Amino acid sequence: MPDNSRLGKFGETIASKYLQEKGFKIISRNFKSRYEEIDIIAVDNSTKSDQTGETLVFVEVKARKENSLVSPEESITPDKIKLIIKGAQYFKILHPELPDLLRIDFIGIVAEEDKENFKLKKINHLKDIS
Repeated sequence: MPDNSRLGKFGETIASKYLQEKGFKIISRNFKSRYEEIDIIAVDNSTKSDQTGETLVFVEVKARKENSLVSPEESITPDKIKLIIKGAQYFKILHPELPDLLRIDFIGIVAEEDKENFKLKKINHLKDIS
């Protein structure tokens, strides 16, 4: 598997575990629509206690090696966010039973390469980036 694919898979796995530890319920990974592939779709149960109820969250994950010239956060663009919104709307049409409140989050992963594996150096979760 090419290095970028391995790093991407590593980042998505770390992000999924992180979200689950924060109380999110993972609904789907790598959902493909004609608009965009959404890395992680989850329900945020932490919003259930307030008056708004649960939130359906669409998560873009970017992983970079620690010596990369571009940070994960610098790789998310307004055009990318627009595509994620379209993909999220399509997913919601397919799954009307899921929460009506929608949010787009970003998780940036910085990893250290250790021989043939990656090790987490930093994780940054940005909520509601749209």
